[in-house]
Amino acid sequence: MLEGIFGNIIIEKILFTLYVYGEGYPLGMAKTFREPVNRFQQQLKRLENAGIIVSRLIGRVRIYTFNPRYPFLEEVKALIAKALEFLPEREKDAYYKKRTRPRRAGKPL
Repeated sequence: MLEGIFGNIIIEKILFTLYVYGEGYPLGMAKTFREPVNRFQQQLKRLENAGIIVSRLIGRVRIYTFNPRYPFLEEVKALIAKALEFLPEREKDAYYKKRTRPRRAGKPL
């Protein structure tokens, strides 16, 4: 959907993931989308060099988030939110509605 604007499908997946979850790391994204991790690393580096996202190290894992100082951040997020509305429900359920916290002990399934 945003592939034409941003150049490739991996950037679209990265931006949707960061918009929905707030942060992400290359291996986690690669496993989610069943793609090679180096494709995500290359595009994350490209977005970071452009100033759209920033990263920080937590242990040995590099975590990426949107750059709060990026001048067009609100506009980019609005574009991503609008594009996310038009994704098929099946794709939203598969990739963008995963649990991010563990289930409370003793809670029934």
